[in-house]
Amino acid sequence: MNETAVNVKALRKSFGGQTALQGVSFQVQRGEMVALLGASGSGKSTLLRHLAGLHRADSDSHSEVELLGRTVQRAGRLASDVRATRAKVAMIFQQFNLVDRLPVMTNVLAGALHRLPLWRGLFKQFPRAELERAYAALSHVGIERCAWQRASTLSGGQQQRAAISRALVQGAEVILADEPIASLDPESSRRVMALLAEVNRELGVTVLVSLHQVDFAFAFCPRTIALRAGQVVFDGPTQDLSPERLQELYGTAVHELMPQQGTAEPVRHTGPAPALQPVLQAA
Repeated sequence: MNETAVNVKALRKSFGGQTALQGVSFQVQRGEMVALLGASGSGKSTLLRHLAGLHRADSDSHSEVELLGRTVQRAGRLASDVRATRAKVAMIFQQFNLVDRLPVMTNVLAGALHRLPLWRGLFKQFPRAELERAYAALSHVGIERCAWQRASTLSGGQQQRAAISRALVQGAEVILADEPIASLDPESSRRVMALLAEVNRELGVTVLVSLHQVDFAFAFCPRTIALRAGQVVFDGPTQDLSPERLQELYGTAVHELMPQQGTAEPVRHTGPAPALQPVLQAA
């Protein structure tokens, strides 16, 4: 098995003549939990979207993106089998990316669509095994009582937990989380980050999470890749990011990365929760 989960080489992207990514290169090994740190406009979201194949690199570049040993794109051209690769990769967005008018359960079951016939998704006729899988995922993140509520009735933190449940049902081997806590209060932020860390620790799922608050990187991510103006300016142990180093890297923009009111101390689940491994067993 290829031990490299994410392989990025010389990734370059421009929008309307403005450079967003400048020759970004790095690797993430399977089972790592890595923070992608940077102030606003540093290129974090653009980078994650390229990893998922939602954006294409500049066509005149020598860029290459591989996930789980499979090519996603090369020189701005998506691989012909990119859909098969995406089935193993879950993207979690800042704005939750749920269908508000549908029940939470239906949103979570969307993670199973890649392995079901098209008609089952169209008519919402999901096999019992998939329903049980989705309910187990919702139970693990603590929102099973909300399973049949409309997604729009959930709080921001609950919606993000539903998105994590969808990734569990999908059976993702890599999770790309694009500022998943940016719009959440401190307590919800800690809970969401703790869930991502638990999925990483217990299931070995590779997690790359973009953050603009360094305290959450310290609390949950052993390694940090820091971006500034579309370039990697640091890649190493998070503990090496001293205040002096951050000031050196970001200058006057460093205040954006500093802890907000509240703390980012890791939290653990209280009360019973089903083990994660059965959640991801094949249906």
